[in-house]
Amino acid sequence: MTYQSLRDFISALEKTGQLVRVKEPISTHLEMTEIGTRLIAGKGPAVLFENVVGHNMPVLINLFGTVERVAFAIGKKPEELRGVGETLAFFKQPEPPEGFKDAVKMLPLLKKAMAMKPKTVGSAPCQEVVLTGDDIDLAKLPIQGCWPGEPAPLITWPLVVTKGPTAVDSGSWMVNGEVNKKSPSTIHQPPSDKEDNYNLGIYRMQVTGKNTTLMRWLKHRGGAQQHARWGAAKREPFPAAAVIGADPATILAAVTPVPDTLSEYQFSGLLRGEKVELVDCKTIPLKVPAQAEIVLEGYVSLDEYGDEGPYGDHTGYYNSVEQFPVFTITAITMRKNPIYLTTYTGKPPDEPSVLGEALNEIFIPLLQQQFPEIVDFYLPPEGCSYRVAVVSMKKAYAGHAKRVMMGVWSFLRQFVYTKWVIVVDDDIDVRDWKEVIWAMSTRMDPVRDLTLIENTPIDYLDFASPVSGLGGKVGLDATNKWPGETDREWGKKIAMDQQVIDKIDKIWDSLGLPTPAG
Repeated sequence: MTYQSLRDFISALEKTGQLVRVKEPISTHLEMTEIGTRLIAGKGPAVLFENVVGHNMPVLINLFGTVERVAFAIGKKPEELRGVGETLAFFKQPEPPEGFKDAVKMLPLLKKAMAMKPKTVGSAPCQEVVLTGDDIDLAKLPIQGCWPGEPAPLITWPLVVTKGPTAVDSGSWMVNGEVNKKSPSTIHQPPSDKEDNYNLGIYRMQVTGKNTTLMRWLKHRGGAQQHARWGAAKREPFPAAAVIGADPATILAAVTPVPDTLSEYQFSGLLRGEKVELVDCKTIPLKVPAQAEIVLEGYVSLDEYGDEGPYGDHTGYYNSVEQFPVFTITAITMRKNPIYLTTYTGKPPDEPSVLGEALNEIFIPLLQQQFPEIVDFYLPPEGCSYRVAVVSMKKAYAGHAKRVMMGVWSFLRQFVYTKWVIVVDDDIDVRDWKEVIWAMSTRMDPVRDLTLIENTPIDYLDFASPVSGLGGKVGLDATNKWPGETDREWGKKIAMDQQVIDKIDKIWDSLGLPTPAG
């Protein structure tokens, strides 16, 4: 089952015991974060606060607090998430059919994708209330204050909708030294006359006034790239809409590596199994999900910037103060009785790290499509979602592990900021640190098997890098070494005879010994 709106999903969560309503008065300032950290740590339910101090609008937290709930949001089980990645891999780089029968098998998926293009409706629940002019006041929304010492409330779950001035033939081109969000393989191609796809992204927004926020999007993200391209082509402010409380499939589409051939709206339709309904905004030339709870319409300035932060971030630290463009709101539209969706970021585990854990399964088929030797891929949540990656592979030649390292860093833009890549053989479980550490300690020479790269793109939030936005990467080759990599005789793993294992399995219960853990 999939869900047309956030309310549909809330209803399903409540029926299955995955959502709790809280009637006690709770403040948006710090208290919701403290409750959220405890819920995440205990794999707790989503929570709807119905008595929010100073507001008459309920607040929803911990919506995607478990991998099971992320999968449930698109009608799947956790073990089925990899199938979503297989669909993405097909659209990212379709393989030519081997014959007529193979081509016929592809047709249903292609037809389904074409049929999932969103449809526009004339009226929508998200526009039951329209506030413009002096009626706009962000203080009316129960915007969360997440951590002590932060400068202002922070909109943490906005689905920001943007659209650039034109599309790009191969999905990527250079503007003022910036590369747009698409494939990095053709960065010098000029823009085409085709209409741009919509981009959906989650970018936090610091409240700076009744009708203004800052739009914190990093330079390599889709919204920032469209903003840069717009500024190169036009001088008027850049239209944007911040959607708070869309249906779960559309939210997840915004954080998924959708191929250039699909828009996030179209991919959301694929996840839901039905078209996404959109409605024209009231004051800007964009379309937003019709079933959303709240929409902030407005323009992102090309010239006016403000200091953002410091805010608690997914690293577990406060980020440094950086300049980001001003977003001026021209209208707030909402349902008559809207629900405000929020979250927080902090030291893992937090909601973004849980989403990262779920998305991990989607990344694997995308990587395997380009590098079929990859067996498994893991982003440990404690590595702040993306800073550490462990890869297992079927090694075929000397130097093969280094090729895989370079592939991880270059193939998907999601891993441009990954600092550590650990490569192991396919006999190692990448999700078991005991196994990984054993491989590192027995199959690595600290000098020979360490690959250090300087002056690479690094998340500006990474204060450990020597320069903001520029730092090093390290690859650890913890695979068995082949001729050419070593001249020494390599070790042979200890292994018990299978006949002995089978015999002891049969007689174990009669020995009167405790059952071994695991």
